[in-house]
Amino acid sequence: MSNGNVIIRFNEVSFGYKHTKPLLEEADFSIREGAKVTIMGQNGAGKSTLFKLLLGELKPLDGSIAIEKGSTIAIARQVLTREQLELTVKDFFESMFDKKVYDIDPKIAAVLEIVNVKAPLERQMKTFSGGQQARLLLASALIQEPDILLLDEPTNNLDKAGIAHLTDYLKAYDKTCIVISHDAEFLNAFTHGVLYLDIFTRKVEQYTGDYYKVMEEIKLRLERERSKNARLEKDIINRKEQANFFAQKGGKLRNIAATMREKIEELEEDKVDVRRDDKTIPSFTLENQDISHPAVRFESVGIVKDHKKIEKKFDLILRKKMHLLIAGPNGIGKSTLLESLYNGTAKGAKIESGTIVGYYRQDFSTLDFDATVYDVLKEVAIEATDQDVRGAAARFLITADLLGSKVESLSEGQKGLLSFARFMLQKPGLLILDEPTNHINFRHLPIIAKALDKYEGAMIIVSHMPEFIKQIRIDEELDLGKME
Repeated sequence: MSNGNVIIRFNEVSFGYKHTKPLLEEADFSIREGAKVTIMGQNGAGKSTLFKLLLGELKPLDGSIAIEKGSTIAIARQVLTREQLELTVKDFFESMFDKKVYDIDPKIAAVLEIVNVKAPLERQMKTFSGGQQARLLLASALIQEPDILLLDEPTNNLDKAGIAHLTDYLKAYDKTCIVISHDAEFLNAFTHGVLYLDIFTRKVEQYTGDYYKVMEEIKLRLERERSKNARLEKDIINRKEQANFFAQKGGKLRNIAATMREKIEELEEDKVDVRRDDKTIPSFTLENQDISHPAVRFESVGIVKDHKKIEKKFDLILRKKMHLLIAGPNGIGKSTLLESLYNGTAKGAKIESGTIVGYYRQDFSTLDFDATVYDVLKEVAIEATDQDVRGAAARFLITADLLGSKVESLSEGQKGLLSFARFMLQKPGLLILDEPTNHINFRHLPIIAKALDKYEGAMIIVSHMPEFIKQIRIDEELDLGKME
C-alpha cells in the first residue's frame, strides 16, 4: 500500500472489551505513508475500535502499535461533545489546533466547501442539524491536514455533490488516509488497499489494489478455500471408511487402520478456516399499537431559512397506516422538526396522547449508553418474556454474549440494529425515523425497507438514500425546501 516509509505498524496486537469475546487476536499489518486504506469487516468486527487504538484511546492487551514519531492524527468523529455544542463555528475549528492559526478564516471556508455546507463563523454549533454537525466534524478533521487522516463513514450525511468534493480532496491528499465506509463507488475512487477485519477468526487480512479488485480477490480466495476443504473432506470420508473396514478385520490390518487415522488427523488440520460472509438479518415484521385516534396532528412546521427558524402552514392528520416522508436540503430543519415533535416542543404539531412512539435518532442518543444491551431492550418490551427479549436480539444479530455488555461498547451498526430490535418489542403506534440507514450494513437495508413498507402504524421518515425510500410505501411527502 503506497511506496513510502511505514507510518503505522501493528505487531501481533490483541484486544477485547470486558464481558465480550476478543475483537482482535495477533493482528499484524503495516501501512505506509501516503496510502489510502479502507477498513472492512462485519458489524461488530472492531473497525471503530481499530481507530481508537490508533488514537491511543484504547490500549492493546498484547502486542504493540508503532506510529512514526512526530506523525499527527485527526479523526472525523460522529458526534459533537457537550462543550463543542456551545462553541461558535470559528471557535470550534480553532479548538482543533494547539496553537493559534492566524489565517484560519480562509482555511475554514475551503473545508466547508469540501463538505458542502454553509456555516457563518459566529453561529453556535448546537444550532445546526445533525447532518450539518456531521459535516462540520468531517471538516474539522480535514482542516488539520494531518499525517494520518481517519474517516468513519464520511459519506453518511453527504449528498452527491458533497461526496464528489470529498473524493476529489482525498485523491489529491498526499498523506495517509484510513477510511471506514460501506460506499463502494466512493471507496473505489481513491483506495490503494483494504484491511479486512474478520469477526469470526479475529484476524486482520491485508490486500493491495483498488476496492473492486480487492473484492474480487477476496471472492476468489473464498472459492479456493471452499474447494480445498471440499476435496479434503471427501478424502477424509473415504479414509475413515477404509480405516473402519481394516479395524474390523483385526491382526496387522488394525495397525494399518491406526496409521490411516493419524493421516486423517493431519488432513483435518490442513482444512482452512473459511471466512464467512457477513450474516444478514432474516426477514421481520414490526407489529404496531392499534390506535383509533390520529397519531400526529400538523398545523404548521418550522423550517430554517437564512439561518432563521420560521413557521410554515402545513395541515395534515397522520393516522395509522400512513407513511410521511420529510425531504429537503441539509440545514432546512428536518432533524430539528423530528426532535421537537418527539419532545413535545413543536409549535404547530403534536403527537396525540396515548401514542407509543419509536424514535430512531441518527446519533442513537435515545439509547442509554451506560445500560446493558439486555436492559435497553427490556425497558421498551410490553409483556415480553426473557425469551422474547433474547429472541428479538438474536434476530438482529445481537448475540447472547453481547446482551450483558454496555450499549457504548457496540459498534454504530450494532446500535442501529439494536434500535430495530427495540421497535420489534415496543410495538409502537408511531415510528419516527431520522436517517435509519446510517451505519447499517448494506446487506440489511432491503430487509429493513421491506419491514417498514409493511408497517401498519403511522410513520415519519427522513432519509438521504433515494434507493432505500423507493422500497417503502410513502403516502404523503413534505419537502421543506419547497415550502413558500
